Amino acid sequence: MASGVLPASFSGLKSKDNALSFTKSVDFVKVSSLQRINKSHRTKILSVIRNSNSDGSEVAQLQPASEGSPLLVPRQKYCESTYKTVRRKTCTVMVGNVALGSKHPIRIQTMTTTDTKDVAATVEQVMRIADKGADIVRITVQGKKEADACFEIKNTLVQKNYNIPLVADIHFAPSVAMRVAECFDKIRVNPGNFADRRAQFEKLEYTEDDYQKELEHIEQVFTPLVEKCKKYGRAMRIGTNHGSLSDRIMSYYGDSPRGMVESAFEFARICRKLDYHNFVFSMKASNPVIMVQAYRLLVAEMYVAGWDYPLHLGVTEAGEGEDGRMKSAIGIGTLLQDGLGDTIRVSLTEPPEEEIDPCRRLANLGMKASDLKKEVAPFQEKHRHYFDFQRRTGQLPVQKEGEDVDYRGVLHRDGSVLMSVSLDQLKTPELLYKSLAAKLVVGMPFKDLATVDSILLRELPPVEDNDARLALKRLIDVSMGVLTPLSEQLTKPLPNAIVLVNLKELSTRAYKLLPEDTRLAVSVRGDEPSEELDLLKDVEATMLLHDLPCTEDKISRVHAARRLFEYLGDNELTIPVIHHIQFPKGIHRDDLVIGAGSNAGALLVDGLGDGVLLEAPDQDFDFLRNTSFNLLQGCRMRNTKTEYVSCPSCGRTLFDLQEISAEIREKTSHLPGVSIAIMGCIVNGPGEMADADFGYVGGSPGKIDLYVGKTVVQRGIKMENATDALIQLIKDHGRWVDPPAEE
Repeated sequence: MASGVLPASFSGLKSKDNALSFTKSVDFVKVSSLQRINKSHRTKILSVIRNSNSDGSEVAQLQPASEGSPLLVPRQKYCESTYKTVRRKTCTVMVGNVALGSKHPIRIQTMTTTDTKDVAATVEQVMRIADKGADIVRITVQGKKEADACFEIKNTLVQKNYNIPLVADIHFAPSVAMRVAECFDKIRVNPGNFADRRAQFEKLEYTEDDYQKELEHIEQVFTPLVEKCKKYGRAMRIGTNHGSLSDRIMSYYGDSPRGMVESAFEFARICRKLDYHNFVFSMKASNPVIMVQAYRLLVAEMYVAGWDYPLHLGVTEAGEGEDGRMKSAIGIGTLLQDGLGDTIRVSLTEPPEEEIDPCRRLANLGMKASDLKKEVAPFQEKHRHYFDFQRRTGQLPVQKEGEDVDYRGVLHRDGSVLMSVSLDQLKTPELLYKSLAAKLVVGMPFKDLATVDSILLRELPPVEDNDARLALKRLIDVSMGVLTPLSEQLTKPLPNAIVLVNLKELSTRAYKLLPEDTRLAVSVRGDEPSEELDLLKDVEATMLLHDLPCTEDKISRVHAARRLFEYLGDNELTIPVIHHIQFPKGIHRDDLVIGAGSNAGALLVDGLGDGVLLEAPDQDFDFLRNTSFNLLQGCRMRNTKTEYVSCPSCGRTLFDLQEISAEIREKTSHLPGVSIAIMGCIVNGPGEMADADFGYVGGSPGKIDLYVGKTVVQRGIKMENATDALIQLIKDHGRWVDPPAEE
């Protein structure tokens, strides 16, 4: 992607704020083209922001906003380093007696699910959470009765010698925030609904003067809370949710990461105007890709502005079980790999104390990454898109004239899953086919929606083992790739196998001993010198396996992969890349899920990669396969099962979320391509269901509202009839299929 230089004297750009302009202290310059709906019908506004706190150059490095775009934007800095993990330096924010920021450990937190008015139950739950090791607990406070209960909750906990900081979760209620700020240690405000009304998803028209009046209204409503937090020494989280942006923000900036950041900045500017700095930011979304983009843009804008506030990380409405852990690992883990994040919450549809363990595992991963500072040799990134998802799609295999088998199915266009298979598994072919999620017809395998695409066989069966070789032939005949090392193929050749070679075997040309038409897969580390990687130019590889050993203690897997993708982009090589992670023996399941999400997911959310191959010597085969497909679906690539947007419950929840979620999953989990939101209430706004096709939402006690997208279509359905009504709604929209019959 081309870059350019904009001289400081360039007159084609105007600032909408006269105080912001090019000077000798320019460091980072933001040039944004914003779609605005206003009465003057101006559709594009270019704004320029400088960092007045640093000594920089008089030029800004620019590049096209997207391929072929006439709009030039700067390559904004969003983390300390793109070739190693360096924790972003922040100020310290005090939440009660707990310090947040880069000088302190990554703090872990969760949220109670009890009715806040039930003081005894809430106190008991907070104590269980604290005993599990949480640093901070959040409690929903929706009205005056709940605010009054907070004083009793705090006092009771203190009497029981529990001094864990408490956070009030506030939506739509400035007066409640004012009340609870007198006893709780931190106030979470949602910029989307603190001063604005709930979004109706209406396009609003504004002139610049109209919009300024809206900002003045926000300042009038928000200022008393800021002054009270200053007076009592309270912290604050300015917590934007993708699902609850106001109509004002969406009309002005779009339903986008840009709108999320601007919404938070409006409140932050008021805090700074009042000389209040004890606050943190969050940019939560149920879609990990959106969540990552929003945090990156937020940090980039903070670098521009010279701000150093800490970050609270989280994927909201992640769901339950391994699905919820995987989504959280993808979103939170990706940012931790870039040194971003000072406190985290893993939002699961499970008891809150169950969130602590995966939260701690992620925090440990982030601290370890920043402490070890694993890296690769510095390189310039020109191809990765930090703020907007653009997938680098590798060239899928094409059929060559004269080939006996169809290789086009060895990789999938939406992301591939490869699995390592042992000789023992070949002894029972039908069990092997089922474990690969193939369909069986009279004992013969056929590929299905969620069938493994290719297998890695490190050891081939003896040539005389006709049964094992027949089992492999049947897989190859249905376009499943069988990868095997060069040494195995040379000594026990398997017809139509894809041969796995490394760069050394390419350099010695040992692969030339194979028949000329043999398909090759190449294993690379990613940190090799460019002259070694140049060997890739001379072979027609079907795929690359990015494989950095888990024992490597100096090289960062994520950054080595980014370096590899830069090399491929620079040399216009379109070979598909599979993220091959070999986990050590004895790894805990949660560590495997978190490791896969944080390492492979951190690349896939940037569109870098075409699939995964996860290996763990003592883990269940089905678990590894399901984890691989969960990873691709969590990164919004290959959709092989029903997607659930499921909130973790809180004091606002109007039904038993865990029970209802299990009931809905049991009846709808066979609908790949369908997304269902299961929400305890609608406080985060129907926008949180933007990714969902259908919504099941608590409307009032014992009553459910059903949504199609963001639109409510049925209200007040009795709880006992609601799941059947949801299924009927799916049928009415032509998205239902009957569950497959048992074979």
